[in-house]
Amino acid sequence: MEQTAPKVAVIIPTWNTRRWLPGCLNGLRAQTFRDFQTVVVDNGSADDSVAFIKENYPEVQVIALAENQGFAPAVNAGIRHTRSEYVALLNVDTEPCPDWLANLVTTMDEAPPEVGSLASKMLSMADPAILDDAGNSFSWYGSARKRGKGQPASDWSTEEEVLSACGGAAFYRRSFLDNTGGFDESFVSYLEDVDLGLRGQLLGYRCLYVPAAQVLHQWQGANIPRPEYVRLSTRNRLAVLLKNIPFRLLLRHLSTLLYGQLYFFLVYKKPVASLAGYLALVKSLPALLKQRRQLQRQRKTTTGALDSLLSTDLGEPDLWNIIRQKMG
Repeated sequence: MEQTAPKVAVIIPTWNTRRWLPGCLNGLRAQTFRDFQTVVVDNGSADDSVAFIKENYPEVQVIALAENQGFAPAVNAGIRHTRSEYVALLNVDTEPCPDWLANLVTTMDEAPPEVGSLASKMLSMADPAILDDAGNSFSWYGSARKRGKGQPASDWSTEEEVLSACGGAAFYRRSFLDNTGGFDESFVSYLEDVDLGLRGQLLGYRCLYVPAAQVLHQWQGANIPRPEYVRLSTRNRLAVLLKNIPFRLLLRHLSTLLYGQLYFFLVYKKPVASLAGYLALVKSLPALLKQRRQLQRQRKTTTGALDSLLSTDLGEPDLWNIIRQKMG
């Protein structure tokens, strides 16, 4: 007889982050909702993470990749390995509160089928009274923002629709992942969650922020070297726009888009890495445009609704103020 799959699969990508494993995995052990499995996808760690998990957390399934493939490929490997109705993603540098999964499952069970994803309330691990993330937003500048980051967590206690869930603590219907194609592995890491959320919006799905589903998060506790971050972010912010947004909207917001590219090129202060990101974008254009044509054929969201989904706020310090401070 075939064994029934758990209702939820919790997938945790890791890479040389053994120090964060106890907090994350102990938090999952303490969950009040129990019908779930935990799958760690290790990206070729050299810090004995795999051996540590097998010795101390035998209930956790481990997929050990030979090398670091990035967030998106690792998560997709975990999704393919499981058959659950729902899929939860969790960063290794998080500690989920005991009722985290219970609140997500209850919300999704009661939601209409067009709600394909849920965003958790992510709190600062250093100070849980401060919000780290209440879902993602994305601007016409190409900047992604963690909604409410740095603000009092008590101010973000209302369930509401958002553009996308942060991949650090997200919850998805498997049918949503199947219909959207899952995470785009060409993104490797960074903005792959925004891209997935925007693709879902194009196809008529909605994403809800669930303030009762809380996790503590150590921001950038599992980060990659900064030049690689700059390269991937430069490539991916433009890939999100070129892949998902109709040309008429890109033209309407062209000056804003171009200013955003100049802004980040100057602020990052990593010109070689930035140029490498633009080169990577050019190389991926044929594949992006092919995906774009398919998405636009399937699009259910109106142009006006799509225009309002993206923010007109850069969400970063003003460039001219930065220049004046440097010159002063």
